Formats: sequence, structure tokens, C-alpha cells
Amino acid sequence: MTLIDGNKIAADIIAELTAEVAQIQGRKPCLALVRVGDDPASVSYVTKKEKTSEQIGITGKVILPPVTISQNELFALIDQLNADPAVDGILVQSPMPKQIDEVAVFRRIAPQKDVDGLGTMNLGKVAQDDETGFVSCTPAGIMELLARSGVDLKGKHVVVVGRSLLVGKPVALLALQKKAGANGTVTVCHSQTANLPEITRQADVLIAAIGRAEFVKADMVKQGAVVIDVGINRVADASKRSGYRLVGDVQFSGVAPKCSQITPVPGGVGPMTVAMLMKNTVKAYRLAQSH
Repeated sequence: MTLIDGNKIAADIIAELTAEVAQIQGRKPCLALVRVGDDPASVSYVTKKEKTSEQIGITGKVILPPVTISQNELFALIDQLNADPAVDGILVQSPMPKQIDEVAVFRRIAPQKDVDGLGTMNLGKVAQDDETGFVSCTPAGIMELLARSGVDLKGKHVVVVGRSLLVGKPVALLALQKKAGANGTVTVCHSQTANLPEITRQADVLIAAIGRAEFVKADMVKQGAVVIDVGINRVADASKRSGYRLVGDVQFSGVAPKCSQITPVPGGVGPMTVAMLMKNTVKAYRLAQSH
């Protein structure tokens, strides 16, 4: 069993981007990070994104509207950023407060600045194998992890557990694409799937993105499979100072011995999400410069 080290692969991508941005004369790429409210996970994610952008040489612009902001006020802020030629990428951190319609917010971001890849246009481009679009960061990170770990999906049975807009749907589309590293045969499972273990046992590559702690057990995985664990769940643990430990959607201790390769949690898919956001921001800058 080989561990797929997301920290190392993300660090490699960040080093590549740092070298690329250092070559840019004049204005550097700029990423606007909008965080509404003080959700603790959102605070730490946005801080991490800001620090990583600074490390690379990307200008990170953090905007903190009040948690009481209305939908229309948030739209006005996004419109302002859409119109600003000095901003290349826009990310509105989710979750957002309950008065905000998240999908409407993703749609409001100009497609050429939608570096989170969650707008209608960019999701459509993924479906059309159009390389000019932006792929949402976690699915893009999964594909990069597989490629850099020598896993070619061509002809493989890829089973995705979860159908979210953030991970499940886009990663299924990416694995299906007609391009090097993809060309997988894809099955998408979810909470309504009958005989789930029967299907997951057929997977050459199993991608677990269901949001349930340690849901995938050893008897659900085929010997020699590659397992990508997208989940990040907090489980109570009195022995930890924080009072909890982080686990994935896969029961690691049971599943890992059966795998040829597996991602740990933490340190697997997580670090890749931020690295791919930075990659998308540099791409947005390049596309804007070429127009």
C-alpha cells in the first residue's frame, strides 16, 4: 500500500506556480476572497488561501462583508469585482449565511473570474471537455493527485460515492473526459443507491465524497483498488486537546491494507484544493492578458 501524499504534491504545484509568477513583469495575478460571517472553518480556509497566494506572489484581497449582508448587496459587491480589471479571480467562501442563495452567488461571478469553477458556464465547459474553463478546485485536485501518482483512469472502473455540485458531479465528468489520464468508465453512487457495497467493490478507483465519517469499510473495497478520500469529518476524541480528531469518509485502518494507493485524512485531498485555486487564478490572469 502506498500513501498518496497530498501535502507533497500540493507543495510541488505551489513551487511551480511561484516560479511562474516570479517571471511576470508588472501587475501580478490578483485573487479576491470574499468571506461573509465568521464560520470558524471558513475563517481558517480563507486565511490559508490568503497565505498561500502571498507565498506564490499572487495578490490576495480579502473582503469581509457583514454577516447581515443581503443577497442584492452581495450581488453588487460581486458586480464591482467583476468589473475591476485588477482582479483576476473571485472566490466567495461557502457556507454562506441562510439569507444568501449560494448557487445564485456562484452564477453571479463572471465566468472568466470564476476560479472556483462552480458557475453554470464553467461546469458546462467541463461537460464539453473545453480546456478554457475553470474546473472546481477539489475535483481538479483529485485528478492531479491521480496523474502525479501514476494512476491512469483509461479503461478503469471509477466509482464516485456522492453527487454534490462541489465534488461528485464534476469529478465524474472529469474522469469521463476524452483526454490523457481520463477515459474512465464511471459509476456515480449516492444515498439512494441500492446495493452500494456491491458497486463499490467493483471499483478500480474509488472516490469517496459522501460527507459521512468512516462510511466506507473494508468489505466495500476491492483488493488492490486506489482509494481517494475526500471527506473531512470531526469525530469526538477526548484524548485530543481540541476534543476531536479529523477522519475521512473512509475507515482508514480497515481499508488501507487492501489498497494499492490511498489518500490519508488530513494531508490527502485537502491541500490540493488550495493549490488548484492558485493554479486557476494564474490561468485566469493569463487568459485576461491574452484578450
